[in-house]
Amino acid sequence: MGIPGKDTEILRELGGKIAEIAALPMQKERANMWARLNSLERVKPMIWINEIPWHEMDLNDELKIQTTDPFCRGIEGGLRRTIYQWEHMQGDMVVENVIYSSLVVHDTGFGLGEDVDVVRTDPRSGVVSRLFHSQIDSEKDIEKIKMPVVTHDEAASERNYQRMTEIFDGVIPVEKRGIPGSWFAPWDELIRWWDVQKAMIDLALRPELVHLAMDRLVSGYIRRLDQWEELNLLALNNNNTRIGSGGYGYCNELPQDDFNPDHVRTTDIWGCGTAQIFSEVSPEMHEEFALNYERRWMDRFGLTYYGCCEPLDIKMDILRKLPNLRKVSMSHWIDPDRAAEAVGDDYVFSFKPTPEIFARKEWRPNVAREYLRDVLQRVRGCVIEIIMKDISTVSYEPQRLWEWASIAAEEAERLA
Repeated sequence: MGIPGKDTEILRELGGKIAEIAALPMQKERANMWARLNSLERVKPMIWINEIPWHEMDLNDELKIQTTDPFCRGIEGGLRRTIYQWEHMQGDMVVENVIYSSLVVHDTGFGLGEDVDVVRTDPRSGVVSRLFHSQIDSEKDIEKIKMPVVTHDEAASERNYQRMTEIFDGVIPVEKRGIPGSWFAPWDELIRWWDVQKAMIDLALRPELVHLAMDRLVSGYIRRLDQWEELNLLALNNNNTRIGSGGYGYCNELPQDDFNPDHVRTTDIWGCGTAQIFSEVSPEMHEEFALNYERRWMDRFGLTYYGCCEPLDIKMDILRKLPNLRKVSMSHWIDPDRAAEAVGDDYVFSFKPTPEIFARKEWRPNVAREYLRDVLQRVRGCVIEIIMKDISTVSYEPQRLWEWASIAAEEAERLA
């Protein structure tokens, strides 16, 4: 179907703005700084903001969707968010001179969905509280976990690419892109089918059942990964792609020296893993029930990132067993002094400041600054990135996040 002329005009104007931003010299400078950071060089702490409550961010219709065609509306939303973030809360974001046309990939999944009760505090927000109902209670139930089947709709991929190329012709390049890495958190899936409390208790009471479930689930993930590689669906992520729960993937070590640009392998890209539900699980049990399975996935990749919200300052001994580990999440639940000693300068210290400051009744930028300054000073011997994420709310005052971005930039320069 044809694209409405007005929709094309809107997208071309937005694409032109992206191209103008991407042409700024600072883009290459920042990309180089991220690459140096990811090579464990001592650079200033690099800042990136993600997982933004976009439903609270629009003040002056900057995010208002104006196109009418569903295909165009999806593209427009992404472009407007990129421009908005650049104008209000950059951190060290990098904008590249390209718009990606994602391959159309279908996946049958693991055969289980959520059986869940949901409670909302804000009907506009996607952040909700969930009560999961158990669907796995016996060895027979584990058979409910199916092996995914992946297919690529090449005709749809080509059709979308041609439509985007026509829209942005002469404005900004369009490139087809496959899967630039993937979030890998098998425990995030398992607790949705098992129930959180019951799963944690079963680590002690029914460990054999937990082992069987994790083995089957991770085998499913590996089956999916094999298909991505066999079908040539992977894409490089040594660019402004998010890695794990951290920052960008720019680096000088990927892809491999024998890289074939016509067929991306897992060893050419970043991978990740996390068991954030294990925040209160001992290092020994974390290794037994999570890491020993996760490394079957992580060992496939050239470099890896580990962690999310779980405090890992007391678990570096087990993480050091991952030979390709480069970046480790350090959430706001850590003890900074202990974390700095445990991580040293052997890995990127991916610091996650608390987003709780945005949810308070009164915005107190001085508190945000003091908190950042204190932690950065205590971990100053590390190679640091600052990742503000998990922002459930800014109390419908987007300026709070804008101001935080300025504060973080000032404190990063101060430390440098």
